[in-house]
Amino acid sequence: MVLPWVVRRTRLPLLSLRCVDCRSESATTGEGTFRVNANGKLLDVWLLVRCVSCDRTSKLTVHERAPVRALDPVELDGYHANDPELVASRLLDPLLARRNRFTLDWAGAWRLHTPSESIEEAWPVQVQVVFEDPVPVRPERLIAQGLGLSRNEVLRRVKCEIPLRRTTSAGFAFTVMPGRPPEM
Repeated sequence: MVLPWVVRRTRLPLLSLRCVDCRSESATTGEGTFRVNANGKLLDVWLLVRCVSCDRTSKLTVHERAPVRALDPVELDGYHANDPELVASRLLDPLLARRNRFTLDWAGAWRLHTPSESIEEAWPVQVQVVFEDPVPVRPERLIAQGLGLSRNEVLRRVKCEIPLRRTTSAGFAFTVMPGRPPEM
């Protein structure tokens, strides 16, 4: 039996991006708003973000001087309508993050969903972890949270093909071995 675990986003992550006014290092997309500006036959598209400290609005460049015909009409309609799924996909795009020099702060923006069934009966237990969004997390911490074990206990009882102490955002599988019986 393989237990499915799913890492899901609960909200969009904050951006680690220095504010030019107050020097705070966190910004948010808020409700998610795009700004589209036409300059002849060329378009500029920005994703607007707000500083969490001073509420100053900044722009992240999504498209710069792009010919109108180069953009997918459905995507362009999504920019005009401030489509939440398009906001999320652009925000999670690593190329956009690199170009605009920000990183994502996932603290408090995700949750681990585990099945409610007890695993005390069948040992060893196999678990398959799936990420719906690229949430960077250390497997040992995720497993400790999901099983209610200490991280040392996780390192002792879990067999996994990826390093448990290295951050990952890709799905993985692991096996939990039974704990030691109490010594007499």
